[in-house]
Amino acid sequence: MINEYEIKKEICDIGKRIYNRGMVASNDGNISVKLNDHEFLCTPTGVSKGFMTPEYICKVDENGNVLQANKGFKPSSEIKMHMRVYKERPDVNSVVHAHPMYATAFAIAGIPLTQPIMPEAVIALGCVPIAEYGTPSTEEIPNAVSKYLQYFDAVLLENHGALTYGDSLLNAYHKMESVEFYAQLLFLSKQLGGPKELSKSQVERLYEIRRKFGMKGKHPADMCLNAKDGKPSCHSCGKCEGSSCAPSSSDSDLVAEITKKVMRELGL
Repeated sequence: MINEYEIKKEICDIGKRIYNRGMVASNDGNISVKLNDHEFLCTPTGVSKGFMTPEYICKVDENGNVLQANKGFKPSSEIKMHMRVYKERPDVNSVVHAHPMYATAFAIAGIPLTQPIMPEAVIALGCVPIAEYGTPSTEEIPNAVSKYLQYFDAVLLENHGALTYGDSLLNAYHKMESVEFYAQLLFLSKQLGGPKELSKSQVERLYEIRRKFGMKGKHPADMCLNAKDGKPSCHSCGKCEGSSCAPSSSDSDLVAEITKKVMRELGL
């Protein structure tokens, strides 16, 4: 049986990580965990993610209606976005929304994260597209995110932040870390004259190893409609449209193991 209190503690721990890493300011961001098809735990609105305790956490149903919340707390105003992810991705058990500095800067600049610059990013994320702007707390954001959910495990939100999701809270959080690290490296490499991208053959070898390991989630390694049609893959098309590709979720240790193997094979 699920120990809800322990899950609430984990949500608070992840909230502290997000806050301490500067991925949110003040009361920004939100986290949720799926208990079953009809019950979900989520962070409350108007509360700093760095200072939560288990009694802060709310419980809602699949429509975002409150099932349980202590006095003075109510669910995140972005719960509609979380519920859309769970509805359209039954494999997802946790959703994390934050405003990591570099990734959000790319979202504000309108630049998706598509360049293959390091094995870890290619294996774990594939591409990170940008969902068009929507007014917070409305159906506009869920609608904008919806068309990317079947193809990606991480999405930038135009002029807003980033959204990641996975089969566990830890994996969803690790994806947020990966997105921010990817964005930071891409930004810094651009200051040094531009990144030296992995070649098409190197990317495909990374994809093939990922496929062999049977990693979960959505990823271009599993399906890229552009590539199947003989067009450039999502890593080289420069825009990562929702109808083009498909990425996956993964455990960080598995990604590290795969990356080491790939690095050896590529002689890097």
